[in-house]
Amino acid sequence: MKSNIHPTYYKDAVITCACGNKVTIGSTVKEIHVELCNKCHPFYTGKKVLLDTQGRVERFKAKASVQNKDSVLSKRAKAEKRAKAKAEKKKLKEESLLIDNA
Repeated sequence: MKSNIHPTYYKDAVITCACGNKVTIGSTVKEIHVELCNKCHPFYTGKKVLLDTQGRVERFKAKASVQNKDSVLSKRAKAEKRAKAKAEKKKLKEESLLIDNA
């Protein structure tokens, strides 16, 4: 290895979790602070926790329900528009037949 280019390696570096768990490892950083570890992570503990800090699930459900209502309303509006156009076309056709027969 070349000298003076590698970072200092600490054999007694400490990882500290938010839950208070401490683990000693080797690292180039003397102290590391983490939010989750194997003692408090839901995957390892078996506790399934749904974190919905900002109401994201409720906002998504609200958006989806509004979009569904809008799509139903727009389908009705399109159907009404088609029916109206069809009626106007039929009326124009009848008027043209009356003029041609006269």
